[in-house]
Amino acid sequence: MIKYPPDLWICHFPGKGVFSIKKLKPYIKQFWDRADVLMLFICVVCSVFGTIMIYRASSSMVAAGWEMNTNKQIIVQVFSIFLGVGAYVLLTVIDADLLASQWKFLVAIQVLLLVALRILGEDDGTGNRAWIRFAGIGIQPSEIIKIIYIIVAARQMTWLKEYRDINSFYSVLQMAGHFVLVFGAIVVVSSDLGSASIILCIFLTMFFALGVRLYWFALGGAAISAMVPLLWEFFLKPYQKNRLLAPYDPSIDPNNDKINWQTYQSKVTLASGRTTGVDAEHRYTAFTGKHTDFIFSCIGEELGMIGCIIVLILLTILIIRCVRIGLKAGRTFDMLLCIGVASAMTFQMFINIGMCLGVTPVIGITLPFFSYGGSSMVTMFAALGLVSGVKYKLKPKLFSIY
Repeated sequence: MIKYPPDLWICHFPGKGVFSIKKLKPYIKQFWDRADVLMLFICVVCSVFGTIMIYRASSSMVAAGWEMNTNKQIIVQVFSIFLGVGAYVLLTVIDADLLASQWKFLVAIQVLLLVALRILGEDDGTGNRAWIRFAGIGIQPSEIIKIIYIIVAARQMTWLKEYRDINSFYSVLQMAGHFVLVFGAIVVVSSDLGSASIILCIFLTMFFALGVRLYWFALGGAAISAMVPLLWEFFLKPYQKNRLLAPYDPSIDPNNDKINWQTYQSKVTLASGRTTGVDAEHRYTAFTGKHTDFIFSCIGEELGMIGCIIVLILLTILIIRCVRIGLKAGRTFDMLLCIGVASAMTFQMFINIGMCLGVTPVIGITLPFFSYGGSSMVTMFAALGLVSGVKYKLKPKLFSIY
């Protein structure tokens, strides 16, 4: 077992004795110098921007007659931001290698979350059993499962690359088997196609970044094509089929008053903002989900095309920094970790905005840092904290935990 100096995985407090602010200063300086503080700043800017838009969207919904507690939503969102910043700092200074080395414990957490979701899970209004609620607080286990999958999959892929042939049948089978288990468990337990599709995107991107030959993608595509008719016929429920087809088949909801209602309202709301947005007196009628999955439409209404472009620029900067840090890391595990986080953010951004534009199915995917939701907020901060941890980590000439 390889032993590392203390500051390789977490910056230790200098000196001994009673804790004092003076002893904390070198730790703060090291974090400021080595962590990705710019990424943290952009995350906070996005989350504060999103919270303001959530307040505006909720206020318009209350004015339109919807029953909701705007103050409670803002309190939850602000509290989640503080928790998220704490998670970012914690996962920056704690080396992800230590988390990956406890992969069995992480897998056990995944299983417990899925079991709890099966027993205590509640419908979120879309037919998905995706939430666990207690004492007025809701937790979405799939958000935590997503982060755990990135860590464990990065560890598995790194080990296979260092000690096996990643293009061998058994290596590919292990990686694909891990993905299928997590993907299938989410679909079976919660019917949450949105969260499952994020896992698919993460797997494919990390699989490609690992250097797996393209013929395996061709074989995988052929296998999926063969399985789709079976999944469509025996596993997907009628409302799920209609939800997937609705953006491309006008006959499913020709009047836009059923399954396409939210999408239609979203497109009209987004278009009403034009270039610079509209004032409160000219806002379009509020609709359900305006502060969650369709927050991008609210931004377009309030701030117009300019506001939408700002959101795209901020999220794109975060994604580019993730990729850049991963490519400069010099280690397969760190690279895969960053690429996994970047792929999750990219997929969520494109699908969420596509939902608002009516070009992708409405599958309940939030816009990172902007949509209302404590679970999403904290886990996105945590995910980018893992990326910041890669930058924070010392870079010895020869280093490998495996």
